[in-house]
Amino acid sequence: MTHETALRLSAAVLDAWNRQDADAVLSCYTPDCVYLDPNTRGPVVGHDALRRYLLRLFGRWHMRWSMRESFTFGAGGSGVFLWHATLTPAGGGNTAEIDGMDLALVRDDLLYRNEVYFDRMALFAAS
Repeated sequence: MTHETALRLSAAVLDAWNRQDADAVLSCYTPDCVYLDPNTRGPVVGHDALRRYLLRLFGRWHMRWSMRESFTFGAGGSGVFLWHATLTPAGGGNTAEIDGMDLALVRDDLLYRNEVYFDRMALFAAS
């Protein structure tokens, strides 16, 4: 995977997350994917588990993500991606502004491992 292809995958992932479209998000991940973020309380493994997580998450938050920087490594398109997000509770409330990063590991042009890191305390201000 070239750097350009990795950026296209990143754009597709961000677009799917911004539309809060679980099927579109899942289309960017391998069926045996591993997803982890500060809210998951451990790894979420596979499409079925990730779909359940996404539907709960998308029901609770209106989210907007944008890429700040990307750093790919190796020939497979894996990398680290720095992002900015705004998250507003679906039921109303204050909007949280969060900067974070993803470790995104790619296999066959799809994400097979995605670890998300950010300061979870920013979410409490929005609740």
